[in-house]
Amino acid sequence: MKILAFESSCDETAVAVVEDGRRVLSDVIASQVATHAEFGGVVPEIASRKHVECIAALAEEALRQAGCTRQDIDAVAVTYAPGLIGAVLVGLNFAKSVAYGLGVPLIPVHHIRGHIAANYIAFPELEPPFLALAISGGNTMIVDVRSYTEMHILGATRDDAAGECFDKAARVLGLPYPGGRPMDELAQKSAGGVYKLPHAHVDGAELDMSFSGLKTAVVNLAHHARQVGEPLDEAALARDFTEAVSGALVPRVVRALELTGHTRVAAAGGVAANSFIRADLERACAERGCTLYLPPLKLCGDNGAMIGAQGYYEYLAGNTAGMELNAYATRDIDE
Repeated sequence: MKILAFESSCDETAVAVVEDGRRVLSDVIASQVATHAEFGGVVPEIASRKHVECIAALAEEALRQAGCTRQDIDAVAVTYAPGLIGAVLVGLNFAKSVAYGLGVPLIPVHHIRGHIAANYIAFPELEPPFLALAISGGNTMIVDVRSYTEMHILGATRDDAAGECFDKAARVLGLPYPGGRPMDELAQKSAGGVYKLPHAHVDGAELDMSFSGLKTAVVNLAHHARQVGEPLDEAALARDFTEAVSGALVPRVVRALELTGHTRVAAAGGVAANSFIRADLERACAERGCTLYLPPLKLCGDNGAMIGAQGYYEYLAGNTAGMELNAYATRDIDE
């Protein structure tokens, strides 16, 4: 079964052709990073307009690279939530028109389910059940993946997502947007241990997280040093910040393993590309004798292939939609 998949939840327009949920025939992406870099973050209206400009051409290119015609497509999958509402609407409405024109099923896919499904592409042997750590610019959560389409949130951030905090910390340190990779590279230049940063706990919800205090602490440290003329060890601050984020994530993953009895963990999302978090996850899983699945860096960020992969399993579960399907800026993974 060949699925034409669309992803446009933020600042990447992505279209892919995926066969039977595991084989990627094509995966083309138009990134807007250079456009938004001068603003230090994504401007929603600009992102939406850029999606409009390129999505049709990307769809044609995805078919060409896959060696497919329009008649070879059996279904259309699309991100319908969560994300920047204008951006999501562009991809959704285009996908609707394609599905209607081709007379094939329309499959709605939750963006975070798609990130988790990227592991099915990278690891053909991986099947549910397992534990997933989904960490991106807009979402941070620990998910009990009970089946391909049945998922339950065990813990999540109560405020900022981990990826958002990386971007804000990078900005205050004068690093370019997006901040994930520059922060990683800067952190590698220091052993850290210079700055004491907060570690938040949520009473009554041991697997939930909070990153707003950590973000504020980094901003205040940097601003105070500059205002009073004190030296700021930027590499050490990047390292201490990164280890604080990892220190909030990894122990909770370990605790979730204890509570669920799972022996396999899959990481997902753009922040899963961070070298320190990957290393800490590898160490923690090795100590527990658990199997860890870390997707390659190209599958950590937003892409169409992950939507096509999850779309296949949504289709098998009967989760299709009509032309009345709407887009949502927020939507729980288990709704």
